[in-house]
Amino acid sequence: MATRTDAPTRREQILKEAARLFAERGFHGVGVDEIGAAVGISGPGLYRHFPGKDAMLAELLVGISGQLLTGGKRRVSEADGDPGALLDSLIEGHIDFALDDRPLITLHDRELDRLRDSDRKLVRQLQRQYVELWVEVVREVYPELTEPTARSAVHSVFGLLNSTPHLGRPGALPGRGVTAGLLHRMARGAFAAAGAGE
Repeated sequence: MATRTDAPTRREQILKEAARLFAERGFHGVGVDEIGAAVGISGPGLYRHFPGKDAMLAELLVGISGQLLTGGKRRVSEADGDPGALLDSLIEGHIDFALDDRPLITLHDRELDRLRDSDRKLVRQLQRQYVELWVEVVREVYPELTEPTARSAVHSVFGLLNSTPHLGRPGALPGRGVTAGLLHRMARGAFAAAGAGE
């Protein structure tokens, strides 16, 4: 979501505010009137864009899972053959998500089980593909890692990077660049530690 530079559509504005409100107060703690007020339209006006809150939640969680996978595939296709540089690029892309879309991380942690089974399965499928993309790259950089160890390392790094909602309010962080650099070094350090242990 954070990669677009042009003005967001009304639908995107609604999704952004819904994500923020759901993350702050929980899915059931937010009504359509509040989401509408946050974007300057009436609650019933939201139904021109979404059939209901469930549809917003599904689009948010399926959408970000798809965007992460698409972004990862794009980075792989644009790689110049240097696996280390590709791993750095994947880490940078995930850090952008973790810093710019923090409400979606909170939303995923708290509300994934509220999705319909078909949407939840789709989210999990997209996430598995994203993990496997990373596993392949990590094993190119650290060929001594077994596939299960590389997968565990990838999940551990995602846990580290996705901890950003727990780092405090956005203004409490030392600055985006400093935080991104720290997260990047920590992610690379975690992969190096996994490689040293094999």
